[in-house]
Amino acid sequence: MKRSLTARTALCALRDGCAVLAAGAAVLALGACAGGGADYAPVVDGPRSVAYQADLQACQALARERALMNADTRTDMAIGAGIGALAGLADDDVTDTEGALAGALVGATVGGISGALETRDERRQMVVDCLRLRGHRAIG
Repeated sequence: MKRSLTARTALCALRDGCAVLAAGAAVLALGACAGGGADYAPVVDGPRSVAYQADLQACQALARERALMNADTRTDMAIGAGIGALAGLADDDVTDTEGALAGALVGATVGGISGALETRDERRQMVVDCLRLRGHRAIG
């Protein structure tokens, strides 16, 4: 049985959603602080040339140009919010508004984290590919 949306239940849904969103933001912030894949230094097969350190820094700088919060991550967040809102509407324990709001917040957070992790992997691969193009035998 659905209950009516009261100020108290709306605040609880918003609070719960904000807690999840804050946790997601913390994960994204930690990923950004850790370099988000751009500070990756791959294993190199064989000796490192004299130019390796300068090339590594240049490749890492290039990888940093791919922002963690890019269009792909924002799209993942929007898709997650949409799916989450639909899933929230199916919850019979809360009103449609509460379910949609909470579902959208959770979905957006999960989508954002997923997109940021994917971007982190892309940035790592950018460093490896860049080093290879500069003649280093980067393994990955």
